[in-house]
Amino acid sequence: MTRSRRALGCVLLATLLAGTAPGSVAIANAKDQSLGIQSTVSLPSHAQGNPPPWSGKAFRQGVVAVANPYAAEAGAQILESGGNAVDAAVAIAYALNVVEPQSAGIGGGGFMMIHQAKTGETVAIDSRERAPAAATPDMFVGVPNASLQGVAVGVPGMVRGTEMALERYGNLSLARTLQPAIKLADDGFAATPRYSAASCSSRARNSPEAEAYFCPDGVAPVVGSLVQNKPLAETFRLIATNGADCFYVYQPEKGCDIAKGIVEGQKFNRPQAPNGKGGSMTYADLENYQATLRTPTESTYRGYKLRLMSSPSSGGLTVTQMLKMLERLPLGDESQGFGFGSPKTVNVMVDAMRLAFADRSVWMGDSDFVREPSRGLVHPDYVALRGAAIVPGARITPNPSPGDPRPFEDPDVEAGTLMPTAEPVTGPGETTTHFSVVDKWGNLVSYTNTIESGHGIGVFAGYRGADQPFRNFGFLLNNEMTDFNLTPTVNPYTGEPGFNDVQPGKRPRSSMTPTLILTPDGKPLVAFGSPGGSTIINSVFNVALNLIDHRMSIQDAIDAPRVSVTSTASSVSLEDGFPAETVNVLRGLGYTVSTGADIGSVQAVVVDPKTGKQYGGADPRREGTVIGLPRP
Repeated sequence: MTRSRRALGCVLLATLLAGTAPGSVAIANAKDQSLGIQSTVSLPSHAQGNPPPWSGKAFRQGVVAVANPYAAEAGAQILESGGNAVDAAVAIAYALNVVEPQSAGIGGGGFMMIHQAKTGETVAIDSRERAPAAATPDMFVGVPNASLQGVAVGVPGMVRGTEMALERYGNLSLARTLQPAIKLADDGFAATPRYSAASCSSRARNSPEAEAYFCPDGVAPVVGSLVQNKPLAETFRLIATNGADCFYVYQPEKGCDIAKGIVEGQKFNRPQAPNGKGGSMTYADLENYQATLRTPTESTYRGYKLRLMSSPSSGGLTVTQMLKMLERLPLGDESQGFGFGSPKTVNVMVDAMRLAFADRSVWMGDSDFVREPSRGLVHPDYVALRGAAIVPGARITPNPSPGDPRPFEDPDVEAGTLMPTAEPVTGPGETTTHFSVVDKWGNLVSYTNTIESGHGIGVFAGYRGADQPFRNFGFLLNNEMTDFNLTPTVNPYTGEPGFNDVQPGKRPRSSMTPTLILTPDGKPLVAFGSPGGSTIINSVFNVALNLIDHRMSIQDAIDAPRVSVTSTASSVSLEDGFPAETVNVLRGLGYTVSTGADIGSVQAVVVDPKTGKQYGGADPRREGTVIGLPRP
C-alpha cells in the first residue's frame, strides 16, 4: 500500500472515531431497564426524545445500530448470549416486524450484506420478493391505486433469507434468534412516537383487520401505551418449531397454514373502490421461493474500497457511478468552494444524481433475467464520458438522457441510437428499515429490509374459514411488485422490453443499498445503509461523501442534512440546514428546490482496524439507537 493511501486510511479513521455532540444514540446500561424487553410497557428514553449523551464511546464485544430501541435491545441480547453478527441481525429483523411493522417484516424481503472477519470475504443474501408465475408486464394497466391491492404482492423472501444466513454464517438456530421477537409480540411494547404517528395512515386503514389493529375506533395508540400482537407471536412460534418450510409450504397436518394466509390475503382487491385486482400468487410460487447468495458490487473512491449491493438492487451501480463522476473534483476543499453544503458541492452532487438515475431507469434490473451491463456502467471511460457534463456553476440542460454503456462492457458492441421513449414509472416506496451490526469477532452485517410502502398493501396475511372468524397471522403483505415498471416499456437503445418490466419469477429492481467501506488494504471500516425508497441511493451517497471528502465523524456524517434527486428532472429535495446561499444559487441555476425534506435513516457501525475498537452511529430522523457491549 502506498504512503498516500496509508495517510488516507489514517485520516478517515481519525474522523470516524472523533467525538460527537450529544444526540441521536442511546447507550444501554445495567441500571437502565427501559431498553430491555423485560420491561416492555416502559417507553425507552430515546423514543421519548431524550437519548443519553454519547460521545464516540468505544466497545469491544459488539455494537448494534438500529432504527428502533426495542429491536436494538433484541440484537444486543443475542450478542450477549453468544450469537454473532448474523444471529443478532436475524433477531433484529424479526423484532422490527413487531415494533416497526409499517416498514418491514416477514411479509417482505431485503438484502443482508455479511463481512466475515476470518476470511475477509463479503457476501450478500438476496431475499428480494419475486413475481408470481402468472405475473405479466401489463398486470397493473387500468388498475387504480395498484400499490394498495393484492396484485402488488410479491412472493416474500425474508424467512428464507434469514434461514440461509443462519445456516451458512450463524452460531444460533432460527428458533433461538426468534425468541426476543416472540416475547415482544406476546408481552407487548410501549408505543413509540413513530409507531403512533404512522398507525392511522390511509394505508394502515386499507383493510378492516389492519384498521382495527393499527387505528382502533379511528384513534392511534397513545405514545407509551401497550401494543401486543398475539397472532404474530403465534406465527413466529410456528416458524421456530417447524422451520422456514412452515412459512412457505401449506402443511395443515403440522398446523402450518401460514401459506394459506398469504395466498388468500393477496387476493385482496380493495372492495371499497371499483376495478380492484387481487394477486395471482399460488402455493407453488411460495414453495419454489429460494434466497440467493450474491457477490457485492466492488468499487473504489479516493483509494477506499467499497462493497455495495448488486443486482437486483440498482444501489451499488448507481452510487458507484455518482462517486466516480465526482472523483475528479476537489470535494471537501473549502478554499476552492467545495466545502460541505456549498453551492458548488450541492450543484455537482445533484447533476451526478440526475445522470446516474437516467442510466438506472433503463439499464438496471434483475440480472438473472436481463443483460445488465454492470461492468460498462462503471467503466472508467464511461463514467468519465458521462461525468464530463457536470460543470460547477451550471445545470445540465436539457434533462440528461441515458447513455449506452454496452460498448464499454463489450468492445465488439457498437453504440446504439437513442430512440424517443417515455421514462419508466414505478410505484411508491417511501419506507423500509436498515440496521448494522458488528460482533466481538469483527464480523459485520449491513441489512436493509422492507415491505415497500408504509404498511405494505395494508392487509394482514390471513383467511376466513366457513363460519369462522378471520385467521390472522399478524404480519402485513408487501407491495413490492409496484417497484416494477407499472406499464410495459421499451429500452430506448435496444428496442427490447424494459429491463424492469414484470416477468414471472423476476425480482423488481430495488434501491436498497447496504454498504461497506474498507481501508485501501481491505480492512473493514464502516457498515451502513438507509431506508427511503429510491432516496436510499442518495442517502448512502451523501454519507459516503461526508465521511471521505468532508472528513466528518460517523455521527456527524449521519446527522448532516441531505440532498436528493431521484430522476433526470431538476427538482431537488433538500433537508433543512443548508445555507440560504446554496438554496438561492440552485434556484438561480434553474433547479426547482424543495426544502424541509426528510431523507433516509442511516444506521452505522465502525471498526478501528488497528485496535479492534467498535463504535456506532444512529439516525435521529427515526428512533435510531446504538447499544454497545460490554454494558457498564
